Amino acid sequence: MVSFDLNDCELMSVALARQLREGTQKSHTMAENTGFISCFLKGVVDKTSYRNLLTDLYFVYSAMEEEIGKLCDMKHPVIAPIGFKELFRKHTLEKDLEFYFGQNWQNLLKVSSSGESYVQRIREIAKTKPELLIGHHYSRYIGDLSGGQLLKTITQKAMDLPDDQGLHFYIFDQIKDEKAFKETYRSTLDNLPIDQNMANLIIEEANLAFKYNMEIFNELEGNLIAAIGKVLFNFLTKKKRKGSTE
Repeated sequence: MVSFDLNDCELMSVALARQLREGTQKSHTMAENTGFISCFLKGVVDKTSYRNLLTDLYFVYSAMEEEIGKLCDMKHPVIAPIGFKELFRKHTLEKDLEFYFGQNWQNLLKVSSSGESYVQRIREIAKTKPELLIGHHYSRYIGDLSGGQLLKTITQKAMDLPDDQGLHFYIFDQIKDEKAFKETYRSTLDNLPIDQNMANLIIEEANLAFKYNMEIFNELEGNLIAAIGKVLFNFLTKKKRKGSTE
């Protein structure tokens, strides 16, 4: 574990929140334009692909929350301030995975190769340069919080889900005012004890986080296309058989 000391970094305001938003804008757009997310936003959601997505996210969030928790316990000067437990998603994902896989869900999970690479990156930087976790924290949690309600509605309609079952990932029970929370989060980012060089590295890592997410989406896209193709094939086959009997 790398040691840390507030005296090791020059305290200054670097407007990290704005820089992260502007510095990841291109990556954000690229992620939204992947085939899987494009289909998702249009309401084309395959149950198998979706639960595979939740599986990968479960491993990613489990790793991130474990590492952030340890660093918060150690009062890391950069990580501790953003250790908002009201953002944590592991518990909500456990509820959703039980809904999709059943009570034996823990024995049925298998992380994808792209998901495993993402987890390994989180573990690596937590040990070598913990400050970079900010890039992953920002790109995942704030994205979930900002787009959660829209994605929840899309998922619920696409799979005809009852109430909030299978949708807990998008529900932030402990955050009553999302706008106020995001303002607090941005202010916290801007007051972290980092210099511009570290800010640049965090932005670079945030873009890498988007890349890992896109690799997960691309892997899921292949599964989604296969599922759609199977449905279309069965439909056409059924239609052909019906036509031949008329």
